[in-house]
Amino acid sequence: MIKINSKITVLIVFLMVFVACKKQPKLPDPLEAGWNNEAVCEVLEENDQLRTLKCTFAPGVGHERHFHSAHFGYTLAGSKFRITDTTGTREVDVPTGYSFYNDFIEWHEVLNIGDSTAVFLIIEPK
Repeated sequence: MIKINSKITVLIVFLMVFVACKKQPKLPDPLEAGWNNEAVCEVLEENDQLRTLKCTFAPGVGHERHFHSAHFGYTLAGSKFRITDTTGTREVDVPTGYSFYNDFIEWHEVLNIGDSTAVFLIIEPK
C-alpha cells in the first residue's frame, strides 16, 4: 500500500477544487458582440426596467458567439440565417414580422446567408 503524505493530499484536493471552480471565459452579451470588430447592435432605449437594441445584419454579416438573458425579439426585416448553438447548426428563414421570446440562451452565433439586410429589435427586461 502506498502511503501519501497529508500535505500532498491537501494540495491535490485544493488543485481539484480550484480547477473545478475555474470560470469559463465570459461570453459577450448581444450589444458587446459584433462581427469582425464592428458593432451590429445599437441601444435605442435603456432605463432601469429594460434595454432595447436594434441589430442590423447585411448579407454576409453575422453576430459572433454571445449569450442572451431573457429577451423578446421582433423582426423588422427578415432574411435567411445560419444559426449555430448548443443543438448544432441549422439554416432558418426568419420572416419580417416574426416575434420570439427566450428566457435564456447559453450561447449562439448567427450569419446572414440571405440576400437582404435583416433588422431585429431585442427588448431585454432588467
